[in-house]
Amino acid sequence: MKIGIDIMGGDYAPQATVSGAVLAYKELPKEVKIVLIGDEAQILAELAKLGADPTNFEIVNAPEVIGMGEHPTKAFTQKPNSSIVVGFHLLKEGKIDAFASNGNTGAMLIGCMFTIKTIAGIIRPCITTLLPKEKGGVGLILDVGINADCKPDVLYQFGVLGSILSEHVYGVKNPKVGLLNIGEEPEKGNLVAQAAHGLMKDSKDFNFIGNVEGRDVFNDKADVIVCDGFTGNIVLKQEEAFYELLQRRGIKDEYFERFNYEIYGGTPVLGINSTVMIGHGISTDFAVKNMILLTKTVIEAKLSDKIKQVF
Repeated sequence: MKIGIDIMGGDYAPQATVSGAVLAYKELPKEVKIVLIGDEAQILAELAKLGADPTNFEIVNAPEVIGMGEHPTKAFTQKPNSSIVVGFHLLKEGKIDAFASNGNTGAMLIGCMFTIKTIAGIIRPCITTLLPKEKGGVGLILDVGINADCKPDVLYQFGVLGSILSEHVYGVKNPKVGLLNIGEEPEKGNLVAQAAHGLMKDSKDFNFIGNVEGRDVFNDKADVIVCDGFTGNIVLKQEEAFYELLQRRGIKDEYFERFNYEIYGGTPVLGINSTVMIGHGISTDFAVKNMILLTKTVIEAKLSDKIKQVF
């Protein structure tokens, strides 16, 4: 197994990404090879600072960088030697089994759509975030940013994708799928939510339990919560802000410590023909390490293959 990591992506690259790869190497079995994709000189310099052996890794030189503020489509086409573009070509050619990055999310999605491509039948790929449950375990919410506007059939597919991820990566049997809304009744919400509920209520593709409200995000009512990317991103950022607020006020609580995004590392892009992981732009080495470890789990779960079978 080979896991490619974009060393140049993220606000703290290449220091955090190289250090995170070194931390992950110490926890991964020997048959898993980490491929460091980025400026070779900088990678070697960071490994030397850490006293790490370069022969423990495979290094692929990609000297160009797609910045966080660059236009994704233009940058992807104009910087063929960037770490993101090189990473996607390695993935397409089968030279790595997965590609992970904390870099420009738009460029990562361009790579997913036009290099790896979506699974036949998928209308729109999506990304998720984990929701720590008060009584233990985690739930999922999707989408959280790729698809700001969604039609009802897209939301229906999110229910399928989230259910597969919840079961095969996080071990939830027959996960309960809820539609995020402003009330529990089927007729509540905007026209899209009402139509999506109509599609989901008789679904045999997942275990639909009806509408859920914002108060249900962190309880056990649903294991998978479906919403458009506009709403999901607001929920995600609110969760992050709440955690930061508690930290600033010096409030320590075992449950709320699980709100720390660094524990989870990243999220797979669902609905594409391979394994691509996206992490937070402000990821530390601890978060990078956890993203790499999660990538191994997603590869082993054969998530893309299971989604293909369903669709």
